[in-house]
Amino acid sequence: MGVAVIRCVRIWTGQDGNSYFEEGAIELTGGARSDLLSGKASAVSVSFQETASGGTFAWHDAPARQFVITLSGTLDFQTRHGEHFMIRPGDILLAEDTTGSGHSWRLVDDEPWRRVYVILAPGVDVPFVAKSAKV
Repeated sequence: MGVAVIRCVRIWTGQDGNSYFEEGAIELTGGARSDLLSGKASAVSVSFQETASGGTFAWHDAPARQFVITLSGTLDFQTRHGEHFMIRPGDILLAEDTTGSGHSWRLVDDEPWRRVYVILAPGVDVPFVAKSAKV
């Protein structure tokens, strides 16, 4: 049985108070019925949100450590250092920059941003693997 990945970008606060990001994945390995599965992560809540096309959000921190799963819409995220990364449908954002200078985003296509917020339980390990690791 093979290994598959779902694209995930992790954003966190560095010691200097600025947000940084790294490309990676949620690694999927063998499961029942030839399915590929990740490890489990405990969650506090799940909610859904939609922002109309053309939407933006100025500098802010993540309100909680969370997965943000994009269902539709393409976004350009930016850090205060001017670094950019894109999130597309099917991508997961692991938002861990709950303090510091934060990040901003803007929708760059004609679709609304439909997403799922999964607030993670305190201290839970998540199945994120950095691109520089074994992905």
